[in-house]
Amino acid sequence: MGRTSFHALTAFLTGYDQHAIRHGASGLAGWHEWLAARRGKDCNHAWPGQVLHIALPGGWDSMWELSAEDEQHAISILFQLLDELAADQEASKKTSADQVD
Repeated sequence: MGRTSFHALTAFLTGYDQHAIRHGASGLAGWHEWLAARRGKDCNHAWPGQVLHIALPGGWDSMWELSAEDEQHAISILFQLLDELAADQEASKKTSADQVD
């Protein structure tokens, strides 16, 4: 597939999201809102920009030309955030199930 990049990874995840939605799954529903809440504010960036705001709070010169170090850090933070989202969603499901019982 070529070089690992933040943008290739976000494109893959966007494709996953669209495929999931097309087939009746939730995909990354609520992801943008979760990121904005996690960050403490929203902006006009799509979710990849939200991830970069969290990963690189000092900013970046060009979203499309990240340094190798910033790109690897952003990828690492993206996976960390996805793990946190999954944990939060699982905890919400458990809380909802406990309330039903």
